[in-house]
Amino acid sequence: MTLGLGTKDEGACLAEGFEFCAAVVGPIGKEEYLAALGDFKLEESFDVNAQYHLFRVDPTQTNRVWFHTRTLATHVADSKLFGKATGKEIVNPPQCMHMDFTADGLVKEVGFYTVDRRQGNTGGLGGAFAFFYGVGRPLPIPECQSYKPSKRYRLLQLIGKLQSKFSKKDE
Repeated sequence: MTLGLGTKDEGACLAEGFEFCAAVVGPIGKEEYLAALGDFKLEESFDVNAQYHLFRVDPTQTNRVWFHTRTLATHVADSKLFGKATGKEIVNPPQCMHMDFTADGLVKEVGFYTVDRRQGNTGGLGGAFAFFYGVGRPLPIPECQSYKPSKRYRLLQLIGKLQSKFSKKDE
């Protein structure tokens, strides 16, 4: 999530056909994106330090810039979505982000992906989902919950361990 991208200029920096696309959300268009960010009002509820770093141009898609963020935030103000200010510190996991630009320099696409869900205190969630989770108000859908391996996956892991254990005995 690029904090407030497009909200401070009413979307003037966003190209026609703009899309936001992340691991779980999107692609969504310009109007839906701006409406969502306008509703979140993250900068009004949280003291945010996005800590953007590692900027680089994609070598095969030269209109794309990749960068990382290690967002830190503190819940400092009451809001409808995030509830009463808790003073809780939000530590997002590292996230890899990208922005694609038009020849005119407008943002055509933005997206992000959590790099290491084991870090931070947001249950491995990034973007706006991390803020909801971090203040104890995760959205009631599986995508907004801390990662938990499915029963099928855990069963496959168990089978793999058993198979490995028995194959070692045969040697």
